[in-house]
Formats: sequence, structure tokens, C-alpha cells
Amino acid sequence: MTTAARVPALDHTPATVPTRAVAVFAHGGTVASVEPPRERALSLIRMRAIQEAVSRAAAGRGVDAYLVRYRVAGWNGAAADAHADVRWALDQVRERHGDVPVVLVGHSMGGRAVLRAGDDPSVAAVCGLAPWTPPGEPVGHLRGRTVVLAHGRGDRWVPARLSADFAVRAHVAGVRVARFTLPGGHGMVRSVGRWHALVRDVVLAGAGLAPGRPDVRAALDAPPPEGLAVPL
Repeated sequence: MTTAARVPALDHTPATVPTRAVAVFAHGGTVASVEPPRERALSLIRMRAIQEAVSRAAAGRGVDAYLVRYRVAGWNGAAADAHADVRWALDQVRERHGDVPVVLVGHSMGGRAVLRAGDDPSVAAVCGLAPWTPPGEPVGHLRGRTVVLAHGRGDRWVPARLSADFAVRAHVAGVRVARFTLPGGHGMVRSVGRWHALVRDVVLAGAGLAPGRPDVRAALDAPPPEGLAVPL
């Protein structure tokens, strides 16, 4: 089957009460590959664990969760396949749920994909986890959204300086952005509870279902560089 003929998919964890908001999760991948993602890929397993942690806390408040299953494992240059699949997912969410707030959560390549898609009219907030944001990645389209980034200080796969540069450029462009740093590397295994709690709180606040966490609110309101390199 050709890449063009493939269709992405969504793993759905429904809310346990009427739906009030949706969280869409996008996992990591690789720079270039037209092969389907492996079912046991660590990036997929890790994002599924984050999605499950958020669903345990948020399903009872009306948050449906969707994990994007990409057509292919790679970003693939100008094709930006993961970004296209996240856009497709947002269209699917609108068809299923109508006009509800959406929070996008992405790790690594998925972080790049959700940040690219953050200008969708349904999106209220974007959470990028160790996002792969190469120099020149666009930022201005995120004005009007809440953007929260987090990056491991020891990340050797996607250096933390990339998200730091992205956060500074986004702030200059008028985006409401905060960035946190954590111990550990790209897999978000060290301090796992802090990663999960941050995503949970960003989802609930972005969906309008809980007040913003004090440290996140403070970072969003702080001038740079204070709010763009907050130890978590």
C-alpha cells in the first residue's frame, strides 16, 4: 500500500460522563520513514502511558482522549506526515463531538506535530513534551493559545536548547508560553510522576475544567527568561 493510500487511526478512551472537552495525544517518531510505526515502539508505549494517566484523572470530568495512530513513522520533510495526521484527527474530533475545546499533547516528533496544528480553531492549549522543534519552526500561528513545554535537562536525542529557542521566539511573537525543565532524558522515565501530573493539569486547565496550576500560571505570566526555563 502506498503512503497516500494509508489512513491514520485513533485509539479512543471515552469520558465516563457527557463529553465536555477532548485531549488528543501524538507520540514520537523518526526523521524519515514511510514504514508504519511499530506497535511496540517505545515512543508509542510511552505516550499511551501518559494518555492513560490523564484519562484516569479526567474521564470522570468529561474529557475524551484520542491517541493518534500515524500512517507512517517519519516526519518526512515537507510532507510533515505526523502534522497531517494530527490535522486529520482534529477533523475527526469535530465530526464526533462538535464544538468542544481540544488540548493537544505531543512528545518529540508528536510535539512538533501538535505545535504546528495549534492554530486549529478547536484548540485551546498545546502541551509539547521534549518537542522536536528545529530552528525556524513557525511560532506566530500559536497566538491566542496557551502553550506549555517541558524538556528533560539531560535529553541527548532532542536537545533541550531546541525547545528553549522555540519558547523564546514564541514569546517574542506574542504567544502565551511557559517552559519547564526536568531531570532525565528523552524517554520521560525519570521523574515520571512529574511528567504525568504536568500533562494532566495542563489538559484540565486548558479544557476549562480546573483552575490553572499555580506554577504553570506563574510561568505563563512571567517575563522571559523566568517563565521559559522553570525547574520542575
